Amino acid sequence: MGTRYLAFDIETAKDIPGEDFNWKPHRPLGIKCIASQSTECDEPRIWLTRTEPGTPAPQMSRADVAAFVQYLSSAVTDGFVPLSWNGLSFDFDVLAEESGLLETCKTLARKHVDMMFHVVCEKGFSVALKSAASGLGAEGKLAGVEGIDAPSLWASGQYDLVTDYVGQDVRTTLAVALKSEAQRSFAWTTRRGTVSSMPLPQGWLRVELAARLPLPDTSWMSAPLSRDDFMTWL
Repeated sequence: MGTRYLAFDIETAKDIPGEDFNWKPHRPLGIKCIASQSTECDEPRIWLTRTEPGTPAPQMSRADVAAFVQYLSSAVTDGFVPLSWNGLSFDFDVLAEESGLLETCKTLARKHVDMMFHVVCEKGFSVALKSAASGLGAEGKLAGVEGIDAPSLWASGQYDLVTDYVGQDVRTTLAVALKSEAQRSFAWTTRRGTVSSMPLPQGWLRVELAARLPLPDTSWMSAPLSRDDFMTWL
């Protein structure tokens, strides 16, 4: 039996200016909605806060974000491994702030599998989720929508489009994890259009184990990524 994963992804409420997604100066960001999907479910579950008339709220309440964090904790107790793409340096950091459950989020962050962080630890550079899906032949992200558009779409009442987008991101995250583990190799499409790969002899490693991998040779890179940058908030 393979790893029992629980993939998740958040969509933040605040619109971040610029193209480099330098989000930390703009926090608190708020969370519009969250999607989650386990290996035992066929469809994602969407988490959000509703107003009294029943429409989605501009952002999730602290109590509802905390309920999601507690859901993740309970899932871990039940044998699931939380799964993300860049959840270590982003999703869990934001969840900690929005839920008020800092220590719980720190524990979950260390114990979960962040596939992008694992790649950074092995290679010294990051890979986009859509590049991973392409390289593995997995279903990719929702066409015609970018994450940067989500706050304005939500504000204009296009709630279903945003929840479809975050739900598809979770499906893609789960598909990338399962396909990679099945073939014991991760693959992605490079900027040149070729496919590169990385062996996964032990499958995907949890954050605390990936962080102990030998440092990669980054002497050929002009701006290698440091795994410490992903873990600063811990």
